[in-house]
Amino acid sequence: MSDPISQPEPIGVLLMALGGPDSLESVEPFLKDVRGGRPTPPELIHEITERYRVTGGKSPVLAIMTDLVARLEARLNAAGPPCFRVYVGFRHWHPYIRETYQEIVKAGVRRLVGLCMAPQNSQLSVGAYVRKVEEAQAESGASIRFTYVPSWNTHPSLIQGIVANIREALGKFPADARDRVAIIFTAHSLPERILKDGDSYPGQVRETVEAVRSALGPLPPAGTWRFAYQSQGRTGDTWLGPTVEETLDELHGAGFRHVLVAPIGFVSDHLEVLYDIDIDFRKRASDKGMQLERIAMLNATAPFVETLRDIVTAHLTETGR
Repeated sequence: MSDPISQPEPIGVLLMALGGPDSLESVEPFLKDVRGGRPTPPELIHEITERYRVTGGKSPVLAIMTDLVARLEARLNAAGPPCFRVYVGFRHWHPYIRETYQEIVKAGVRRLVGLCMAPQNSQLSVGAYVRKVEEAQAESGASIRFTYVPSWNTHPSLIQGIVANIREALGKFPADARDRVAIIFTAHSLPERILKDGDSYPGQVRETVEAVRSALGPLPPAGTWRFAYQSQGRTGDTWLGPTVEETLDELHGAGFRHVLVAPIGFVSDHLEVLYDIDIDFRKRASDKGMQLERIAMLNATAPFVETLRDIVTAHLTETGR
């Protein structure tokens, strides 16, 4: 009798994101986790709870990531061995990275690739996710080889997906106004102190903007573009700017009445998109007589699945299995 065909050892792929509350009741403990255990002022809890209430009652991130995990796993396994298993782990809510890591160990995974849902690298974002994995490794004691993708801010498929969404979103404006649209590229702001440490984030954000602009081609003579940071935190730090609010004021003063926001620092719908852009910035623009629209997020779309497949396979080729 011949020996049974041995199954290849699974390769794990861990998709990591910030996470978000899965109900209005979860907002307070979620904020406490984000704030490192520090109590959250009641007025801030109320404000953030109301923001989630008007954008669906919970964060959409878990549902999006669950869909993305299933689609990416199927795509990675479509070509046959090796066997891939894709997971999701959050930094500030369930499933926490440490919880998912325990599942990975139990599944017999001994090779793990980490991929943050933040295209641009910063020690405050990607670095923080990697530290969470390292803490989970130390806690488990399991022998798993872990490497991660530092950044993918100019990956061709990412840029193509953003450009396609920009072109589609321009159709939201009146036909006779499309040659006078101002595009605001945005990314999440971080404390300005990262500049002292030479953090790569601001430079990588600019690289993404330049790659998108190059692929998009020249704007009409009457159009323009700007870059701005959004969603500054409620701390005593000075945060990176310029802000979207300042940029909208400047564009209004320059005579622009049609604005398209392209959040190139984000890949999925979440509060900073659904509230900060779709509600807050849109109202600010409307109050000034401006039409503000936003490009679609990549979420779990087929082009984004292909982007992540390319990134994972390229990383494995570079680092070995």
